[in-house]
Amino acid sequence: MKRKLLILLFLVNNIALFAQLKEQQFFKEVYNSALTNSKCYSWLDYLSNTIGSRLSGSTGAEKAVQYTKTQMETLGFDKVYLQEVMVPHWVRGKKETAYIQDNKTQIKVSICALGGSIATPKKGIIAEVIEVHSLNELKDLGIEKIKGKIVFYNRPMDPEKLDTFEAYFQAGDQRRAGAIEAVKYGAVGTIVRSLNLRLDDFPHAGGQSYGDLPEEKYIPAAAISTNGAELLSKTLKSNPNLKFYFKQSCQTLPDVLSYNVIGELKGTEHPENIMVVGGHLDSWDLADGSHDDGAGVVQSMEVMNIFKNLNYKPKNTLRVVLFMNEENGGEGGAKYEEVSKQNQENHIFALESDSGGFTPRGFTIDCDEINFIRIQGFKKLFEPYLIHSFTVGEGGADIELLTSKKIIKAGLKPDSQRYFDYHHAANDKFDAINKRELELGAATMAAFVYIIDQKGIE
Repeated sequence: MKRKLLILLFLVNNIALFAQLKEQQFFKEVYNSALTNSKCYSWLDYLSNTIGSRLSGSTGAEKAVQYTKTQMETLGFDKVYLQEVMVPHWVRGKKETAYIQDNKTQIKVSICALGGSIATPKKGIIAEVIEVHSLNELKDLGIEKIKGKIVFYNRPMDPEKLDTFEAYFQAGDQRRAGAIEAVKYGAVGTIVRSLNLRLDDFPHAGGQSYGDLPEEKYIPAAAISTNGAELLSKTLKSNPNLKFYFKQSCQTLPDVLSYNVIGELKGTEHPENIMVVGGHLDSWDLADGSHDDGAGVVQSMEVMNIFKNLNYKPKNTLRVVLFMNEENGGEGGAKYEEVSKQNQENHIFALESDSGGFTPRGFTIDCDEINFIRIQGFKKLFEPYLIHSFTVGEGGADIELLTSKKIIKAGLKPDSQRYFDYHHAANDKFDAINKRELELGAATMAAFVYIIDQKGIE
């Protein structure tokens, strides 16, 4: 009996060792494929340099839908299709202008209208400025000190936070809700310090909201570059009565029909279980959005290209989803979840890349404790590729709404120290992308999809 038990333990250990060696070998093949035979860099080159910016509702967004659909049709999916979604159509209009009026001197500064903002009057706005560092400061100042002025939100991203995304979200309330709060106290406009950790002359766009305000109470909202913010703050200290002028001609047009682009490969063993990998196809209009989120789009497509090159057939159904309208509405993610619910689909895993194309470090994971512990057990497979960070966190804006009985959501976590140098700004261009870093990110995503496909979820 004891001998039989020893033989059984020997067999079990050998089977486990064989499985581990198989996984290690497949990981090696995944990374080799990505670094020697990938298409993601050339796809991004076309998206960025031939199509350009892709704000939802724009011609660029429409061209990107057709281009990525055509490319996905070459990758061996069982089907590639478009999922209809109505999206906002906001346009920037003519380039914005702004200056600081310090006595008789006009000092030009760089600004850009925030997404969803209204235009200024045709002649622009000129008014005194009140500088604040939080939304709460408005309450302390009150209507008497704010009415008729431009509110200047000047709280920087916290440089002490190593996780730059944490710093971004903490500072972001002044951009997202700055206009709503300023209106309550009679402000005529808002200027927000760009969400960026370095000092430069690039104003950073991004969405803002008027919430439930009636349209007649809307005020124009713009971002100012970090250099401009520093200059405005310094000049205010020497002349609190200076005035600020800005002019923008943006407008919101009727919603437009657009699409999520979806490629689907049926699972060989559990086709009823769906794994999603994706990024968002739209970008802000100031640049071509190579990091945000052209990188995530092509990395997601590359996952399927890697599997095709390695002749890997997933056990579970794999969908590559390129979401539309993450930047100024989130309608693509909402529509995907709506259709999924209608079809009573069972998603077990969703992975998003929307943090730039820099060197991958790991993943943020949103799941129950049992599955998180299991995922931690996969770290040894990733460590030879310098992937070491598996932390609790959000998967991504497009997959946030996705619900199923039990699902693991994850976000690719690249090194984030330089990401906000480019995020939503005019320098988010193809020349900011490193080919090898982009490919490593795609490989890391493919490896994670593979191990979840093999191991399943609890």
